[in-house]
Amino acid sequence: MDQAAEWVKKVGVQYPVICGAMYPCSNPELVAAVSGAGGLGIVQPLSLVYVYRQDLRKSLKQIRELSGGKPYGFNALIEASSKIYMDRMKAWVDIALEEGCRFFVTALGNPKWVVDKVKAVDGLVFHDVTERKWAEKALAAGVDGLICVNRRAGGHAGSKSPEELYRELESLKVPLVAAGGVGDAKQFNEMLRMGYSAVQMGTRFIATTESKAHDDYKKAILDAGEDDVVLTERLTGVPVAVINSPTVKKFGTKAGPIAKWLLKHPKAKHWMRLYYSLKSFRTLKHSSLKGVGYLDFWQAGKSVATIHDLPSAKQIVEQFGKEWLSTRR
Repeated sequence: MDQAAEWVKKVGVQYPVICGAMYPCSNPELVAAVSGAGGLGIVQPLSLVYVYRQDLRKSLKQIRELSGGKPYGFNALIEASSKIYMDRMKAWVDIALEEGCRFFVTALGNPKWVVDKVKAVDGLVFHDVTERKWAEKALAAGVDGLICVNRRAGGHAGSKSPEELYRELESLKVPLVAAGGVGDAKQFNEMLRMGYSAVQMGTRFIATTESKAHDDYKKAILDAGEDDVVLTERLTGVPVAVINSPTVKKFGTKAGPIAKWLLKHPKAKHWMRLYYSLKSFRTLKHSSLKGVGYLDFWQAGKSVATIHDLPSAKQIVEQFGKEWLSTRR
């Protein structure tokens, strides 16, 4: 497992454990708890600014203070559907760099401009990918590693198993992070033994004491099995992994024929993505924070099958970290 030890040293953390960026569940206390325990918490700026109503710079300072000055990461969603949004994201990336963040996770676009900014201060950029063609494009833009999103992930999942994705990307000779389907220490170590440099988790960290997700959301994770996680197109126009709640069953999981056509149209697709994004941001925000009294659209991955308790994020990081260290002796 030398690849994990190398990643840990390069990033400056104790354990190869990442709390993935989650809209709307990445509250500052959760991010700080993961980083403070020796993992790497990833900031999701849309969550901090629009869900928790915090000034980004102040929130980053808060995370730094709560974590005891430990490293954290920053998520830059760079799909260029709106100039206003892109200008805002560029400003946020600048603030994160000014506040000392040196690990960035990019997604949904060309990461070149992020790479240029981050490499200027010797930082690292990893890009979300679901298959090799996107990995090659990201590497051409200069990223340092890849977040390998498999079909067991929550939210926007990939189409391949962790094993298939690793075999497909291994020859690229860059650090690979497993993302999707890991909820216990056994699965965590399986990913590292396979050759991944670190493991990113989301669903496991929603079901913690530091997470501000509604108790109904956490209970749904504890009660769900693998077969309860389904893909719905009703949130963003593309498949999103969610728990098959009464609301999901009521609305169905398929986008309408007109929406599908517009999402494939060369000119209209960007506006449709923007429309779906704005709509889903509001739906997911209220669903996650208000519980069944609103709508129960709850993103989750297949890891729900192994999640049966609500520990602290610190306990999870330390438990997984100790398991990893025990295999290296």
